[in-house]
Amino acid sequence: MALLNPYIHFTGNAREAMEFYASVFGGELTMSRFGDFPMPGVGPDEADKVMHGQLTTSAGLTLMGADTPSTMGEVAEGGRITISLSGSESDGLREYWDGLAEGGTITMPLNVAPWGDAYGQLTDRFGVEWMVNIAGPAQA
Repeated sequence: MALLNPYIHFTGNAREAMEFYASVFGGELTMSRFGDFPMPGVGPDEADKVMHGQLTTSAGLTLMGADTPSTMGEVAEGGRITISLSGSESDGLREYWDGLAEGGTITMPLNVAPWGDAYGQLTDRFGVEWMVNIAGPAQA
């Protein structure tokens, strides 16, 4: 089953924000740091920042968030939320990716990510930002 989740971009306070949301909604909060999955251009000063946080509640709510690394530039107002699609190959996510990319701009091609899944980012023709993560092991 494919999942559609809100993903909030923070400017250095993702850990604090995600812990706050966990205190409000309850549930299980998991977070990984940029230092856990070294990426080109992300310096040691950002190693402890949140690369990915996910809050999952027993009520079925999922909220995701991360700090925006300096390599991605400033976070513009209105651009703080991205829609995340995640699931397996059989959920049709590649077809969703292709459809969303039509007339849009691919900002990070769908490729195998350091965590083993196929991952990519794009902005659709309406200016909406999307992240697609296809559970691995996968070939982009």
